[in-house]
Amino acid sequence: MIARKAGKEDAALIAQIERAVFSDAWSEQGIRETMDQKTASVYLAEEDGETAGYAIIYTVLDEGEIVRIAVSAPFRRRGAAGLLLDTAIADGSGRGIRIWHLEVRKSNQAAQGLYRSRGFSVDGIRKGFYENPKEDAVLMTHVLETVSGVQDDRDRL
Repeated sequence: MIARKAGKEDAALIAQIERAVFSDAWSEQGIRETMDQKTASVYLAEEDGETAGYAIIYTVLDEGEIVRIAVSAPFRRRGAAGLLLDTAIADGSGRGIRIWHLEVRKSNQAAQGLYRSRGFSVDGIRKGFYENPKEDAVLMTHVLETVSGVQDDRDRL
């Protein structure tokens, strides 16, 4: 399995996976608009010419947010989500991103386990964040290394 940056030609495939995985799926147009944003990066995982999954991240200054990671059913439990997460973090860290944030459904223990295995820790709960079904979000953060000033400020809070 390989991971690569996605292009606009991949938007339809990403939208197809979105519809299969998420109850609040983004449209193909929404995905294309996201790809146009300077702060967004989209990655694909592929195996034997088939799209296994994708990840969407946003970055601002030295912080990144994992916005979406989704894997098609036939590719689940085969390392695609981990590959996408590792690729996004490696690419972002090469651009100076040191602090990563994400939200995950409270019931999604598999995803939380993946994130914990990559160094993310729980920061809190966002009550009623998700719809269809209504559910709390678990907030998670991963600090790759101490960022001068930023970590010091967090330690004082």
